[in-house]
Amino acid sequence: MLTRRSALGLLASLPLAPRAFAQPRLSYDLTAKPLADGIWMVEGATDYFSMENGGAIVNITLMKGDSGLILVDTGSSRRHGEALNTLARSLDIRGISTVVNTHHHPDHFFGNQVFADRPIHALGGTRQAALDEGDAFADNMYRLLGDWMRGTEVVPPSDVIAGGDLTLDGRDFLALPLGGHTSADLALMDRRSGTLVAGDLVFYNRAPTTPSADLPRWQQALDALQAAKPALVIPGHGPADPTGDSITQTRDYLSWLDRTLREGARAGLDMVELMETPLPDRFAGMGAQPQEYQRSVAHLFPGIEREELPRGN
Repeated sequence: MLTRRSALGLLASLPLAPRAFAQPRLSYDLTAKPLADGIWMVEGATDYFSMENGGAIVNITLMKGDSGLILVDTGSSRRHGEALNTLARSLDIRGISTVVNTHHHPDHFFGNQVFADRPIHALGGTRQAALDEGDAFADNMYRLLGDWMRGTEVVPPSDVIAGGDLTLDGRDFLALPLGGHTSADLALMDRRSGTLVAGDLVFYNRAPTTPSADLPRWQQALDALQAAKPALVIPGHGPADPTGDSITQTRDYLSWLDRTLREGARAGLDMVELMETPLPDRFAGMGAQPQEYQRSVAHLFPGIEREELPRGN
């Protein structure tokens, strides 16, 4: 069966007819911001996926190891992964030695194929979710991003890790196996610097995404991250945070979201009415609003409505 993804791949292999004008060049302008001892962050856009940002909406972390750089999350496409590989070699000629995927959403692992000859670590639940949902994610990403996705294939993580003490390429971490944003969310605390790579358990000045969310479990995960007392938080989306405010902000938003949806269900509102609810000022200016709030209504309200509405006899 010819999917949209395979059709685009076929078209990509055909010779191009002469054009009267040059095609726009699809390339990423990535920069690595130094944050701590041997740690850099590549900051993503705070918008949703678009042809303008090429899907580069996720924060990527690079850490110096003994034989190269440790890469945490690989971006939204093969092209994105290739750009990260080039950037890594500008920081360390040895390039990427090992890879970690924090969870299975496509902006965090669709660059894996560039690093398929290196170990790609993740929680077991993340590997299974990537196997189960990867192809469906890929079809949607090709629809959203078109030629940015050309040649991208789903490569799930290869090496399963658990929680606790973890050493990757000579660098020591505390691995926190959590969940709530998805069924399996990995956070990594760098022992040397106290830097917490939080993945999408934490968003900062960018609205959290909820397609796979379990809100109560997510709040429990935030408790665990706060208890780790990080010196610096690298959220999945948004700027690096030396204060811990990003954890507090994410908690506040999820609490407000849950309360708003439950109050709406008890008041008999439908999804359209809820989507028209004005956002509080502290959330209205977040990146990707109000679209992410509206998507969250679609994701979460049907289940909350079933919980809140009285059951018949």
